[in-house]
Formats: sequence, structure tokens, C-alpha cells
Amino acid sequence: MAARLTTYIVVAIVAATLIAGLIVGAQRDDSSGPVDLIVHNAAVYTADGGDPTAEAVAVRGNQILRVGSEREIMRLRRPQTLVIDAGGGAVLPGFNDVHAHPIDAGLALEGVDLLDAASVEEMQDRIAAWAGTHPEELWIRGRGWTYDAFDENGPTRQQLDRIVRDRPVRLLSADGRDAWVNTKALQLAGIARDGRNGDGTGLLRGSATERVERLVPAPTRAERARALRTAIARAHEYGVTSLQLIGGSVQDVELFDEALRDRAWAMRIYSALTVRPPLDAATADALDAIWKQHGDDPLFKTGAISVTLDGPIDTGDAALLDPYAGRGDGRGEPRLTPAQLQRIVMSMDARGWQVMIDANGDRAVRMALDAFQAAVEANDRPARGRRHRIEQVELVDPQDVPRFDALGIIAAMQPYAATREMAPLGWWSRQLGADRAARGWAAATLASAGAKLAFGSGWPAGPIDPMLALHAAVTRTRPDGTPEGGWHPEERLTLEAAINAYTSAAAWASFDEHRKGMIKPGMLADIVVLDRNIFEEPPSALASTTVDFTIFDGKVVYRRDKHRDTE
Repeated sequence: MAARLTTYIVVAIVAATLIAGLIVGAQRDDSSGPVDLIVHNAAVYTADGGDPTAEAVAVRGNQILRVGSEREIMRLRRPQTLVIDAGGGAVLPGFNDVHAHPIDAGLALEGVDLLDAASVEEMQDRIAAWAGTHPEELWIRGRGWTYDAFDENGPTRQQLDRIVRDRPVRLLSADGRDAWVNTKALQLAGIARDGRNGDGTGLLRGSATERVERLVPAPTRAERARALRTAIARAHEYGVTSLQLIGGSVQDVELFDEALRDRAWAMRIYSALTVRPPLDAATADALDAIWKQHGDDPLFKTGAISVTLDGPIDTGDAALLDPYAGRGDGRGEPRLTPAQLQRIVMSMDARGWQVMIDANGDRAVRMALDAFQAAVEANDRPARGRRHRIEQVELVDPQDVPRFDALGIIAAMQPYAATREMAPLGWWSRQLGADRAARGWAAATLASAGAKLAFGSGWPAGPIDPMLALHAAVTRTRPDGTPEGGWHPEERLTLEAAINAYTSAAAWASFDEHRKGMIKPGMLADIVVLDRNIFEEPPSALASTTVDFTIFDGKVVYRRDKHRDTE
């Protein structure tokens, strides 16, 4: 009996020794192996459901190795380690913009950029400057104006004729749907009368815009590739390491294929391919083939389709349940019938695709929810689950708010877009009236009802800077702090909730939560270092917060000119 007891004790000691050795060995592997990058002296927000904060991060290769205290992480430093002193600034997961058009954005950056111009005079100055520095261009091209910069007459050709007469001018609105042109462009397009004053007004919509677009030289493949590189470089300046492309084409996929072979590629892209009715089996099969070729890759993948159901409210293109204010019985018409939409959604849901529906008005949002509900009731659950999305979501009827959670629908919102309407007499509010306007961009209402929020910019329809979107979501004010107290402040989010919508929730919205969106061991090392600790600053400081470093795949891809020292 004693001998047997002795044997048990010896076995236990040996087992304990082996376990301890394994633990020590694992620790030694971490500490003695290569540590390529450390970010320290930081307020690290992990976006993890557990401990959300830390002081430093260690990176090995393209993955996060360890997250912890200053002392713990700095002990891992080796001679070859690049050390970034965050200077007490906030460190977040790389931003993931869930609604962007990077090629269009790159092309817009190469033309006249009107996105943040506050007045007609400021736009005229930019147009004149661009025309002066591009005398070789046959067309003056640009993008980014919004209706709120004009009076009730909107854009006119005369405003452009004062600046440029000898060359045609075509300036797309921020959303790319409408065009502002000069007299020369109208003449070339054969648009001479508007039925009111005998001359074209200079504001083109619908088919009239298309007539001008056919005359504007289309960008070549090389120009589109250059625009993509331009867009990626600009995104890095704002800490964006992932872009979800809405409305992509087969040609875009081919361009990304080519770009991926370039070692300079430094962006993760999830592309939602455009689908329009009628959707036949052959088209769906072709989409399946593209998905099979570009499945779950961390740099570029698809697996989603994009359907546009209506347009923005401020232009009167959204589909509403009740008429627009002052427009009789005009409610706006969706671009698809309910039957067309349901056929697309049910067919692609059955094939396992994620479906993203652009829906701005409350009628369009209800149509989208109805289509998703029909798919849920008719089809078996796809192998990877359902994460269907409604994009824009400017206005939701209160009866439909609970349906987001019930159906598992993601609300992919653009909080900065609301800043253009944060005034009692803004275009958006005038279209709806005060009662409905109070329900605009109802992020807090949706979140409190269980909806999953994911944030994007609509770039180039809106600025790529996530800090502006976070500011809008948290304060419900413009960057200058107006209106005082916030526009319908009951819809404000906490800073943490807003960051999650741009990081961890955004990764979940593209089936990527297993590799990005959080700062934790094993995740891809996509990290942004801000110039201040936004968790200790007043929310108003978010709008002026800038990025010091952007780290993509474990490598620094952007550092601000006046950055903090690295070692």
C-alpha cells in the first residue's frame, strides 16, 4: 500500500513538473521569440467584450501577440523591435468602413473636390483653382456638392459660367446621382430648354445626367487602378484599414485581382456585387463562381450582393410611407417592386449570399424588411448563418424598429450624413416636416431595440474620416458643435458603442470577427494610434482628433508628419 502511494506521488510530481515546464516554455516562446512591433504608453481600447482597455500592444509578424500593461509588454522588447510611443493617446483597432466606393473616391480626389465646401463661393474658388492647374483637361470634372450649400433654386449654370465658359463643367453631387453643369456642357449634350425660362438650369437629374455622362471621357483601366491606390493612401491617413465596397462590379473584381499582385496593396476589401432585376439562374451562377474564386480571404473577398431600392430623402428620391411635405400625395417610388425585391432576396439567400439593400426612406426600409422576412420563412438557414443588411437607414417607422432584431438585420448607417441636416430648415427636414425629421438616423433607438449597428461613410458621398462620424454619433452635432445641445440628442450613442460600430461590429457585418475588429492575441495587427486619449477628452474633441499612426498587417503604412518618435 505504501509503495503504491509512493508511486502515485511520484507520478503526480512528474506530471506537475511537465505541466509547469510546458507553461514556462510557452511563456519563454513568447518572450524569447521575435517581437516586431510594440505600441506603448497608450490607452488601448480593445473593442473586446471582456477587458476593454490596456496600456500596450505587442505584434509578431502580422498578428497581435499580446495585450497588457506597460511593464508586461515592454519586457518583450528586443533589439529589432520597432517601438511606437503613443504619448498617452488612444489606440484602437483599425477602422472598418462598411459602406464605401474606393475607386469612385479615388477618381473624385483627382478632380475638383467639393465635399466639405460650405458655400457656393468656396466651390467656385476650388473650381477656378483646379481649372487653372489643369489646362490640358477637356472637361472640368468634380464631385461632392450637396443641396444645403445652395438656396431654394439649387445649383445653376450661371454660377459655373462665371468661372469657366470655354470648357464644359460637370460636377456630380456627393451621392453621384445629380449633376451641376455649365452652359457649355448643356450645349454639348443638346439640353437647351427646361420648359420655364428657355434655357437649361444647370441642374441635371436622371436621364439628363446620363446624357452628359456619355460625353465625359470614361476613366481607363489604368486610371481606375491609380484611383484605387490614391483612395487606399487617403484611407490610411484616417486609420482605415478595411473597406466594404458597396455596388461593386465584375470589372472591379478583376482590378482587385491585379492589385493584389502588387506588394504595395495595404487594404482589406469586402466587395458586395451589384444585382439588378431580372435576376436569372445564369447570372446567379456566374456570381457563385466569383464567390468561389474570392471566398474567405483576409485581403479581398466577396460573398455579398448589393441592391439599390431608393435614393436619399433630401433629393426627394427616397420611398416614404407618407407623402413628402408640401408635395401633395407624392411619396417617392422605389426602384424595384416588392415582388422583384423578394425574388432577388429569396434567391440569393437560398444560395447563402449576404444581401445588402440600400434603403433610405421608411417605406423602402419596410420593403427590405418584408423581403428578408420572406426569405427567412421560405429558406433553410444558410451554413454560415444570415447577416443581411440595410444600408443608409435614414428613416425607420417606429413599428419596424423591433424587426431589425427579430430578423437579425444589421443597420449599416452613415452617422456623419446627418450633420448636413442638423438644422430646422435643412433640405432633409423640409422634405419630411418636424415630426418625421425627429426620427432621422435613429441609431440609439435601433440599438436599444437590439439592432446590430455598423458604421460607414458612403465615401465619396461623405468624408472618409471616421472621427467625424464618431463625433456625429456621440454628440449629434456638426464638427463646429452646432446645434447647441445636439440635434435630437436622445439618439446619441456612447463613445464605446460608436467605436464598436466602426470596428468589432463592422468586422462581424462582413463575417470577419474571427480575425479582425478587436485588439487581442491572434487577431490581425490592424491598429490605429490617435493623437490624444479620446476617452478622457470631452466628446467635442472627437472632430479635431487626428491619426498619428496607421498599422496594417503589422506594418506602419501611415505616420503623421509631426508624429511621436519611434525607436
